[in-house]
Amino acid sequence: MRMIKWQNGTVITPDQTKLPLQEVTLEIKTVDQMAEAIKTLRVRGAPLLGAAAGFAVALAAYHSNAKTREKFLAELEAAGTVIKRQRPTAVNLFWGVDRVLSKARTVQGGVDKIRAEVIAEAEKIADEDAAQNRAIGKNGSILIKDGDTILTHCNAGELATVEYGTALGVIRTAWEEGKNIKVIADETRPLLQGARLTAYELRREGIPVTLITDNMAGWIMHKGLVNKVIVGADRIVQDAVVNKIGTFSVAVLAHEHGIPFYVAAPTSTFDLEHKASDVIIEERKPEEVTHICSCQIAPDGIDVFNPAFDITPLKYVSAIICESQVFYPKDFNKLKKRT
Repeated sequence: MRMIKWQNGTVITPDQTKLPLQEVTLEIKTVDQMAEAIKTLRVRGAPLLGAAAGFAVALAAYHSNAKTREKFLAELEAAGTVIKRQRPTAVNLFWGVDRVLSKARTVQGGVDKIRAEVIAEAEKIADEDAAQNRAIGKNGSILIKDGDTILTHCNAGELATVEYGTALGVIRTAWEEGKNIKVIADETRPLLQGARLTAYELRREGIPVTLITDNMAGWIMHKGLVNKVIVGADRIVQDAVVNKIGTFSVAVLAHEHGIPFYVAAPTSTFDLEHKASDVIIEERKPEEVTHICSCQIAPDGIDVFNPAFDITPLKYVSAIICESQVFYPKDFNKLKKRT
């Protein structure tokens, strides 16, 4: 099902902070509302952020009262700046804004023509993501064998995309093909996207899933209870994969135990003009660590370090699955040459 939709000047999407206990729908009508939803993770997931960013510019276009081309484009640029400020690491956010703004600048015509083209481009981003995720699932399913038990980190499922999912899209495709597989989802502290979202999605699909705490991953690998790892990505640079904090630890553990570590992401997540050293890692508020939901679990005044993402060098990655193909380590140099 579609996780984000455009309906006559309103963006419809689930509030992911309420899951799995409540299914609440957001009706986002302004750029500021979209910015707040992105900042607070009501809207999250790299591919979904790309679509949300495009729709944010479309909201500015739809509700603008500007009469001149120059003022109209200035309002769209301002909206894009607001959205880009919300999260510095996930490249799809910037990509979505830039793609729609680029379209707006190239349209020949007045305000009404630009408005229509901007909305159409935002909807095109969403449609493309839905198709790309199914292609990722198909390309990645060849790596999944009957009887596999797959560990996944964070949430790279339908909720993180416009439709179907990336890492979970690969798992879903393998399941739909009749492969007898099981999934182990780690909880993904501090915001528990694995426990709240991945477990919710997999149970809804009827795919066998077992939930573990983050610090169990090494032990279950040592015990031979998992034989594949697959995760999503928030940014793929020339020499590394940037993803939810904890991904690096899982990758190192998988490498140590000889377990393939796969990354599934659309090419919109590729940022091949940059290296790991260029990436700004978002740091989030201390309360995400000192509290679980509204329950305080740490002493008052404790110092907290809360990076939202970490960086996994490509040497730990067995393959990158995208909509066009599967890139293996022998292909990684080709990624660098694309710059």
